[in-house]
Amino acid sequence: MVKAGKTSVVDDWDAERQQLRVDLGARMKAVRQSCGYTLEVAAQRTGLALSTIHKIENGRVSPSYENLVKIARAYEVGMERLFSSDHEATQTTRMTVTKAGQGRKVRSKNFEYEVLCNALSEKKIIPLVTLVEKRAPLKRSDLESHTGEETLFVLTGRVELTVEHYEPVILDPGDCAYFDSTLKHGLRALDDTETRIFWACTYSDV
Repeated sequence: MVKAGKTSVVDDWDAERQQLRVDLGARMKAVRQSCGYTLEVAAQRTGLALSTIHKIENGRVSPSYENLVKIARAYEVGMERLFSSDHEATQTTRMTVTKAGQGRKVRSKNFEYEVLCNALSEKKIIPLVTLVEKRAPLKRSDLESHTGEETLFVLTGRVELTVEHYEPVILDPGDCAYFDSTLKHGLRALDDTETRIFWACTYSDV
């Protein structure tokens, strides 16, 4: 009976993860089309393969955070436009609040993000609560880089942060790190327990 229950949980998560991919892909396609870009133009502007954009838009693959940044910048929109299907084209508010657990969930390659304060347009900082997955020690090919800066604060679990030119560092609940995003970097959970961090990334150069 317990085994069947565990299988059900896994099946539910697989279904939710696929739905997150599909929803994100549909929003990204809608934004691309609203910009008047064909897949070919989008590929040229982002530097990504046309097939990669097509797979993302059809929910077949999860984009990395680096690719999300590339796509948003190429489309000249704030990242919140990729995360929200009901985002208004013009907003005047400069203050917004997200109640606990009510952020927009987005599934990326190795993380599940809860995007906070999504109603505020054209933010220079993207605040996220991120579920970090346990995986094998990171290889250089697992690391990403992009313009901007990042800070993370561990809420639960333990994570290993790898930043180019530095030794990997283990962070426990309550620990905080800040680093230059142009350095290749990566993050992984170390334990089987639920591992969550508060993660804030600058979207544009400031």
